[in-house]
Amino acid sequence: MIQVLSTVWALLLGIVFIMLGNGMHFTLIGLRGGIEGFSASELAIITSGYFVGFLSGARLSPGLIRRVGHVRVFAALGSLMSAGLISFPLLTEPWAWTVLRLLVGFCMSGVYVTAESWLNDAANNETRGKVLSAYMIAQTLGIIGAQGLLTLGDAGTAVLFIGASVLVSLSLTPILLSVTPVPAAEVARPMPLRDLFKGSPLGTVGIFLLGNVYATQSGMGAVFGTQIGLTAAQVALFVAMLFAGALLMQYPIGWLSDRMDRRKLIFGAAALGAVSCAAGWITGGGLWPLMASAFFAGGVTTPLYALFLAYTNDTLSAEDMPAASGGLVFTFGLGAIAGPLVTGWAMQGLGPFAFWLVLGATFGAIALYAAYRMTQRAVVPVEETESYLGVLPTASTVAVEAASAWSAQQAEAEREAEDDGDT
Repeated sequence: MIQVLSTVWALLLGIVFIMLGNGMHFTLIGLRGGIEGFSASELAIITSGYFVGFLSGARLSPGLIRRVGHVRVFAALGSLMSAGLISFPLLTEPWAWTVLRLLVGFCMSGVYVTAESWLNDAANNETRGKVLSAYMIAQTLGIIGAQGLLTLGDAGTAVLFIGASVLVSLSLTPILLSVTPVPAAEVARPMPLRDLFKGSPLGTVGIFLLGNVYATQSGMGAVFGTQIGLTAAQVALFVAMLFAGALLMQYPIGWLSDRMDRRKLIFGAAALGAVSCAAGWITGGGLWPLMASAFFAGGVTTPLYALFLAYTNDTLSAEDMPAASGGLVFTFGLGAIAGPLVTGWAMQGLGPFAFWLVLGATFGAIALYAAYRMTQRAVVPVEETESYLGVLPTASTVAVEAASAWSAQQAEAEREAEDDGDT
């Protein structure tokens, strides 16, 4: 593992820095928006703007890379993102923040595509799983660490936005000084949603609903905390708990995924998410019950994303996996755009605790649909399923395609080893 990391450490360090900046800005939107008097519905539109930009960047970035190369795209998008972050306190209007969020989302998506292309090129079949796992851990640690940095300043000033901008600028240094350009990123054209749904109804519907959940948690969590009167430090801790849960629960869920019917595991994880949200709603604002609810609700979200990817791959042929990966990422993005809008509208009409109601209802819908699908299709034998790899919802199509290819190769290698052992 150390030998693997020695080849990509600069890229991973840069990712940590950029996730620190991006993670700070996600929470800052809710904190500063509350100070500026933005309504829940206005902040929901601002939040959705990020995911509109992210989805656009995922489609356009590979073309940019092919035209001008990885280094120029990474430097340009990183610089543009840094400028966008520092502009938030200068333009405190909902329409301006929506435009800036769209810009930051576009840049962040392009940065992911570029970084993941480098990572994928640096890895081989033997090391790809470890490299991708290290990349996902770096992303998660960056987001969690960002919440701690928010306690060092006042969201009512420009200081924290400047800090986020500086971190994004610093992320360019280790990468651009040490990484050699690689061939342009190539991603498959996304599978049409009709074909994707026909191949895997649960994967398609489930990942759309999960997009609702993830965007609501990451984008509206700080809005919820601000509206119920949590301090800035408590809001930061609340958001950190959402991602800390994912970091700790990924492994046990992944271990189970390779040993049982994934639909049952999807049902169980979604049901746990729904129960956690119900607990968050019932507690009525008690600090530690809220933190526990955030830990478990956030803890199942990221593993569910990887579960839906793995389950969909189980139902497809190897040649269809790249296109299906693109289709799933696109479907997730559509859900991420819709989720904050629905949640913001509900919070505007029913109060801040509608945050938990919408999340709980969405988790419940995932669980119910998984239970229904178990009655419609025979179980895929465990020995015929693909291997599980903990892919984050923030990953671009490049990483998802690489993870799918690794999962298929790993599963095939394990089956061949078992066959050799039997003979």
